[in-house]
Amino acid sequence: MIDIKKWREDITGLRSAMESRGLDSSPADRIVELDKRRRDILVQVEDLRSKRNTVSKKIGELMKKGEPVDEIKAETKKIGEDIKEFDAELSGIEDELNIIALSIPNVPMEDVPHGLSEDDNVIIKTVGEPKKFTFTPKPHWEIGTDLDILDNERAVKLSGARFNMFKGDLAKLQRSLISYMIDTHIKNGFQEVFAPVIVNAETALGTGQLPKFAGDMYKIEGEDQFLISTNEITLVNYHSNETILAESLPARYTGYALCFRKEAGAAGRDTRGLIRVHQFEKVEMVSFCKPEDSDSELNALTEYAGFLLESLGLPYRVSLMCTGDMSGFSAAKSFDLEMWLPSYEKYVEVSSCSNCTDFQARRASIKYKETQGKKSEFVHTLNGSGLAIGRTMAGILENHQLEDGTVAVPEVLVPYMGKEVIGQ
Repeated sequence: MIDIKKWREDITGLRSAMESRGLDSSPADRIVELDKRRRDILVQVEDLRSKRNTVSKKIGELMKKGEPVDEIKAETKKIGEDIKEFDAELSGIEDELNIIALSIPNVPMEDVPHGLSEDDNVIIKTVGEPKKFTFTPKPHWEIGTDLDILDNERAVKLSGARFNMFKGDLAKLQRSLISYMIDTHIKNGFQEVFAPVIVNAETALGTGQLPKFAGDMYKIEGEDQFLISTNEITLVNYHSNETILAESLPARYTGYALCFRKEAGAAGRDTRGLIRVHQFEKVEMVSFCKPEDSDSELNALTEYAGFLLESLGLPYRVSLMCTGDMSGFSAAKSFDLEMWLPSYEKYVEVSSCSNCTDFQARRASIKYKETQGKKSEFVHTLNGSGLAIGRTMAGILENHQLEDGTVAVPEVLVPYMGKEVIGQ
């Protein structure tokens, strides 16, 4: 949530920030209008209360003298009614300000490039070279079907389009990736957490999924609960309504979860593979830190995600997202990590690492303080996919496929898989 008190002093900056993300900036003007009316009401209410106190004293004086007080009592009653009306209007203004504040995304950091599409993103680095095959490579959905390890037909029979069923080596690859990723994050100082995949509305509100992305989430009928669309939701809210001691920062958490999203996507190949699906698996990284440390912490999360891709032998690139292409509503700065996918003949996102500054902390009320007795401040929250499991599996199947139709297991996964080749 944006800090209205901060931005009412620089409404031009807020308006510019919204426009840089390709958004209508009129809510910023409405904030100015409402905030001015709010302050005017507070002045009028203060004057009325002062006047009521004066009149009340006068009633006592008149009564002592035995003089009539009906008229002045009526005046006091009218003042009370006026105050009540102003309080009701003030409550409405506060509600509308809160709704507007919840609808405005985070303000991009100063070093985020301005732009409205992926063409304006800045490629920071490219690691590895796309493999040159001596045979015609197959897309991962064909590899999986030919090896009888991906059964989309039965998945569709059970659940409908954009669901997958893994069998044999592919199911084991999924488990192996989850274990390898979490083991790696633990070595980097993350604490493993396994959390629920069903959350209440307040929890989804805390990280910014609600109200903006309610249409992308699966709601449980008759309940104020949702299936998570990312395990960022649960890991960030782990400390909701809490104050963390500064000595515990950065506080890093990682976890695996099933996630659910009403993916729209394009027709064609996106409906056949593991790239755009309704149910997917993800290992998440989340960090809570002091504001002055959040930029370096973002770089660290990005490096951790990059290490995983490099260790799995997947060519990738890192892009600094421009203001208009940052997909995260809560992000103030984001790096996308995109792996090379031969069937797409392009780089495809497999991780996004974001600095959300104090945006989520304000919504979820997460603070820190240096020592007992010191004033608490909002932490900065960061998150990153480490990594998206289905997409990583697609990358492994395609980039490590062999001419005989089998797939070489990345060296780091051999101890987890117990074999060197998938399909043998």
